[in-house]
Amino acid sequence: MTARLADIAAQAGVSEATVSRVLNGKPGVSATTRQSVLAALDVLGYERPVRLRRRSAGLVGLITPELENPIFPAFAQVIGQALTRQGYTPVLATQTPGGSTEDELTEMLVDRGVAGIIFVSGLHADTDADMARYARLRGQGVPFVLINGFSDQVQAPFVSPDDRTAVELAVTHLTALGHRRIGLALGPKRFVPVQRKIDGFLACVEEQLGLTRDAAEPFIQHSLFTLEGGQAAAGTLIERGVTAIVCASDMMALGAIRAARQRGLAVPREMSVVGFDDSPLIAFTDPPLTTIRQPVPAMGQAAVRALLEEIGGTPAPHTEFVFHPELVVRGSTASAPKAAPEATAAPGAKAAPGAAKVPRPARASR
Repeated sequence: MTARLADIAAQAGVSEATVSRVLNGKPGVSATTRQSVLAALDVLGYERPVRLRRRSAGLVGLITPELENPIFPAFAQVIGQALTRQGYTPVLATQTPGGSTEDELTEMLVDRGVAGIIFVSGLHADTDADMARYARLRGQGVPFVLINGFSDQVQAPFVSPDDRTAVELAVTHLTALGHRRIGLALGPKRFVPVQRKIDGFLACVEEQLGLTRDAAEPFIQHSLFTLEGGQAAAGTLIERGVTAIVCASDMMALGAIRAARQRGLAVPREMSVVGFDDSPLIAFTDPPLTTIRQPVPAMGQAAVRALLEEIGGTPAPHTEFVFHPELVVRGSTASAPKAAPEATAAPGAKAAPGAAKVPRPARASR
């Protein structure tokens, strides 16, 4: 093996250590140097390792966490159409409970020689995840782009909606309707989009309602990005006296409406609900959902352009492209009720202007 490394290194004009890094898919090697080593392998008649064999020019992988939430099929449709127009064939790989993980799907796509991969709401959005997996992927010479989520540890183009602005749009809309006790229902705190939405919420309620961070914290509730998760989070927020709830997904918002109705509250007359995504068909729910529209077409097309630049050898900037969301007002929000429902409040929380007077027992657990 030493002689082989020496031959390849001499042919490519690089060190044996560099050859070893390329053959083992390690990061830290420029695209030009990697191509020189691969060319040396071909010239000398050595077979490339499976992971380094030529990419299939026509295939691009698309990995999504699920398809039950309609926002992910929406991304898949936009991205698939954009790839097809450019002569590529999308290969959709979806995680399922108890099924393949993101790493397993990535390995499967790489083994099939895809030209690149687009990740939607993947582990790159999870602050607890090991970002070294993406460095390994780049070390294998596979271009990729990441949608929804950001990590400065990953050298790749990112595409995201402005989550802070999204929540600010929702809260501003609700305060204009007279709401002073506004809840925020989210997924797990470890996700980057969730953290950004919290930042936007805290900044907005402080500016518009005069609530300190400590006073606003009880009105932030974490759960799952599902209808059931939204129902659970909303139930807790309703008990804490909110008259409006901003949700981190349309699915959670539908769960929030269910929770309100189970408690005999009419939506929107007694409880206003705002979603996030503007998923397909969400305008036809009962009531039609007021939501923050995630700019899926623009984001999907930007991701495809960035990936094709990477595939073409002209890397897109390894930075985050942030897209502005849009408030879509429909039938699930209305003026605040004249009398807020009885509820609990956290100790130390100052009553917002116009808020109902409520008792202040011990702080509820989160």
